[in-house]
Amino acid sequence: MAGDEPAPDELVVVPLRHRGRWVGGAVLLAALGALVWALAGAKIDYAAVPGFFTHEIMLRGLVNTVVLAVVAQAGAIVLGVGVALLRRSPNPVARWFAAGYVWLFRGLPVLLQILLWFNLALVFEEISLFGLYEEKTNVLVTAFVAALLGLGLNESAYMAEIVRAGLNSVDHGQVEAAKAIGMTPATALRRVVLPQAMRVIIPPTGNNFINMLKGTSMASVIGFLELVHAANNIASRNLQIMETLLAAAAWYMVVVSVASVGQHFLERAYGKGVAGR
Repeated sequence: MAGDEPAPDELVVVPLRHRGRWVGGAVLLAALGALVWALAGAKIDYAAVPGFFTHEIMLRGLVNTVVLAVVAQAGAIVLGVGVALLRRSPNPVARWFAAGYVWLFRGLPVLLQILLWFNLALVFEEISLFGLYEEKTNVLVTAFVAALLGLGLNESAYMAEIVRAGLNSVDHGQVEAAKAIGMTPATALRRVVLPQAMRVIIPPTGNNFINMLKGTSMASVIGFLELVHAANNIASRNLQIMETLLAAAAWYMVVVSVASVGQHFLERAYGKGVAGR
């Protein structure tokens, strides 16, 4: 009955208990503590890690890693944009060529592509440029060039799909409106389509660049001096394998963190005016 209901000031508020959260948090803290305890008791000379972190060979490997990743990603972006535009071309030959390009370089493992380029001299002893320039293949295709081609061409296939998705995300009516006021297709692409497509393109491109930084480690199999190869070189002299690998791991975390910060600011710059930014 309505007369039996308690007065508002007599209501008792019972807080909702989240026992599952506390139990889950306790389990995670226990697991983290067990990991820290295990690492603390491991046979690792942690005091030697800072020395390897700033070792001359490690720093050279760091520079080579960053240079290789940046150059490969930059080339992949340029090629990816070109292939993406070809896939949107009204020319069927261009579309099929672009589709085949993506199918080939996205389908083969990156390590296999690096090895194929590095051993190109087994197939072609010399590389000739229309008879104007000739050079031995093993002179031109160094370990850096082979790694650059393997990583860059593979990444360009992914970039082509990322750019194509970004371009397709822009409403076609805006392109028609740009043409209606006299813009050429190139101008409409540069001033109307790309600024909006960048909101879709930037996040996966940033993620791919982070993967590129880590993927440079595959170049160690062909003797290119990047972080992993530098760590192995140092460890071969002092046999402190885990210590040098930890130093390399620390550098990877540093460069990935810097790249993540850059990605954040790029996303924020191109995401102005979007809800949730």
